[in-house]
Amino acid sequence: MKIAIAQINPLIGDLSGNAGKILEMCQQASLTGVRLLLTPELSICGYPPRDLLLNPSFVVAMDQTLQKLAEDLPANLAVLVGTVVKNSQGGITGGKNLFNSMALLENGKIQQFFHKRLLPTYDVFDEHRYFEQGLEANYLILDNLKIGVTICEDLWNNEEFWGKRSYPINPINDLANLGVDLIVNLSASPYTVGKQNLREAMLKHSAVNFQKPIIYTNQVGGNDDLIFDGRSFAVNKQGEVIARGQGFVSDFITVEFDANQEDLVLGNISPVYESEEGEIWKALVLGVKDYVHKCRFSKVLLGLSGGVDSALVAAIATAALGKENVIGILMPSPYSSEHSISDALALAENLDIQTEILPIGELMQAFDQSLNDLFAGTEFGIAEENLQSRIRGNLLMAISNKFGYLLLSTGNKSEMAVGYCTLYGDMNGGLSVIADVPKTRVYSLCQWLNSHHQKEVIPVNILTKAPSAELKPGQVDQDSLPAYDILDDILDRLLHQHQSAAEIVIAGHDPVVVDKVLQLLSRAEFKRRQAAPGLKITDRAFGTGWRMPIASSWSALRIGLT
Repeated sequence: MKIAIAQINPLIGDLSGNAGKILEMCQQASLTGVRLLLTPELSICGYPPRDLLLNPSFVVAMDQTLQKLAEDLPANLAVLVGTVVKNSQGGITGGKNLFNSMALLENGKIQQFFHKRLLPTYDVFDEHRYFEQGLEANYLILDNLKIGVTICEDLWNNEEFWGKRSYPINPINDLANLGVDLIVNLSASPYTVGKQNLREAMLKHSAVNFQKPIIYTNQVGGNDDLIFDGRSFAVNKQGEVIARGQGFVSDFITVEFDANQEDLVLGNISPVYESEEGEIWKALVLGVKDYVHKCRFSKVLLGLSGGVDSALVAAIATAALGKENVIGILMPSPYSSEHSISDALALAENLDIQTEILPIGELMQAFDQSLNDLFAGTEFGIAEENLQSRIRGNLLMAISNKFGYLLLSTGNKSEMAVGYCTLYGDMNGGLSVIADVPKTRVYSLCQWLNSHHQKEVIPVNILTKAPSAELKPGQVDQDSLPAYDILDDILDRLLHQHQSAAEIVIAGHDPVVVDKVLQLLSRAEFKRRQAAPGLKITDRAFGTGWRMPIASSWSALRIGLT
């Protein structure tokens, strides 16, 4: 049997458009002799639809779209399509009103529904908010082939692989006990650095352990802060990858099940990425491209400071949208160094993007004069420094408002973590492109970018000079923060490795520095709550999966200084 994977990029809520993408893949499948086509989780509406699912008319429209898609399918093709199904017992039993389901479409009709059994509620997932848990093992029989059907999380409870059990049941084990010939998994699994290696290791373990070949289908595309990388793949009973789709683009992947071998046979395998930087670059470019287009913008702008962060964001935006759709705004102040202007212009020349220069010296004087009486008798400090950032933020928002361009925020994860950013200033924007990229990774991405192009993209001076916000004469970031390699290691241990302050100190960090970072992290929560959506590339981002209180006095993570 020939089986195909429709690795599509859905637009959330665009039911007819998503159905159209599925139908295009169906027609391609029909022309190439495919018998069964697989689509991602909730493929008819896109994942995650979030509170659109609370709208009854949206659910009705999904059902109507699914019915129409079934009628339009080519003959002799079966398709698994992600959708929702009403739970008829929801109001009676107190359960949720919907199931997260796959529908089997064939011969012009909906033949079967299969409900997701494991509902994740961690990080960015909140499926218990909407869905009731499916209770039955799911399988279909097609041309005498018994195919087990699982949906995303159903695959992620292999106790032997993880060394623990997160749910009472393991759907893969149940399907193996039912004697299925093949298992398919229909997913919408968001991207994080290195996650594909984890997926493939997990499926290889399950395939060998249960002696069942597995086909994994994943969504691709950017949806708000989440990026879906695709890279759908299949493994045989020996745990070997026999097919893999491309990363970060739509793709059509075919695999063959050999009835004599009772296994999948070797197909086309797209190569893995050579480095994490190359993978992250692809993810961020896709995230910007889809956010801009799906939100119906045509052009973007950003402030170009001559620093490394805005340089990387400008390069990402240019790769995502084309040089003609990116505008860099230079806003020098009396404190701006000559190289901040020349470096920004050199970057713009390398990228071939439009620039505008708006000096802010006179505006700074006007603000100072307006506040002179109120601030009389006080020392010059952060409030006055931040006026520069807020003036720039106002100018950028005025341009965005006037021409309908999307403003990109350029702050990195290190700054967002410790609050080294200005509300209503450099935090202004509709999308924070590198909000999940630590400062040290910003540098490595820029170095990777230069090494993978025939000509320099990021000017060398931007990469070698000391980072500075230039809000006062001679200022550098390390006047206020630890060195970024130290800061980023502390943040990684705290946010990603979940180490205590004591463990971080044992690892070799200064207790005073660790305590300061912890205080800054806590105090900056009110800023992060007001930030633009940031593209997620790690397993612990300051986005929809970060749920910290703003008003809190909890200090147990601190070292015990009183």
